[in-house]
Amino acid sequence: MSKNIYTGFHAVEEKVRLYSVSKPKEISLKIFYSKPGPRIKKIISLAKDSNFEVSLVNEKELDSMVLPLPETARDHRGIILLVEGEKENSKNQIQLEQWITYCPENSVVIVLDSVTDPHNVGAILRSCDQFGASLMVVPDHRSAEINSNEIIARTSAGASSWVDVAKVPNLVRAVQILKSAGFWIYGADAGGTTLSKIKFPKKTCIIMGSEGSGIARLLQEQCDEIVSIPTCGKIDSLNVSVAAGVLLYEVYRQKLES
Repeated sequence: MSKNIYTGFHAVEEKVRLYSVSKPKEISLKIFYSKPGPRIKKIISLAKDSNFEVSLVNEKELDSMVLPLPETARDHRGIILLVEGEKENSKNQIQLEQWITYCPENSVVIVLDSVTDPHNVGAILRSCDQFGASLMVVPDHRSAEINSNEIIARTSAGASSWVDVAKVPNLVRAVQILKSAGFWIYGADAGGTTLSKIKFPKKTCIIMGSEGSGIARLLQEQCDEIVSIPTCGKIDSLNVSVAAGVLLYEVYRQKLES
């Protein structure tokens, strides 16, 4: 049975909340903690309400448990969540809250809201790789399974193995976390500011919505600005993967000239 280890207050709490609602039979959650501070007490209370196993251990035991993780993910801050029965995380599937702690000052994040076509996801991953996007954020639900999807692997030309991906239970919360870390949030949609008039900052996040319904209203409300790509064709809009490529290229071009 595969085992995934999660560290960081946000990551642990969100996973506990997710499985408190869905409670799949094949999934087992165990929390290990050593510092019963306010944040940890809140998580423990939520876990106990859902009948998840909770154990008090010493700091050295936690240190030993996180050794298999990447160095940047070993800062457990006194609490670890062990989830058994999930699909094993790939090396480039990371936790957003931990990535925030070490992301470069010049970082580009792309968020996919209900973009489920694997061809589109693969093409966007390829653009992320070519134009230096640091991270792709996708929801746990309503998104294509990236690391095990052959179409995505083929369409991305292998970029699906290299571009960091964060799967999150709530996109709105994820965008709020990015905003609190200094990211400027742009939503790609019609009727916004023309792309040529925007000067992208060092920390840029671009949200791409589905071609059918666009960006969800609650996500739009998190945007600092809506950006539109000027076109001259006779049809309504660009394919979402093409639009993402254009936007990522413009961010990259501006960084080259700065």
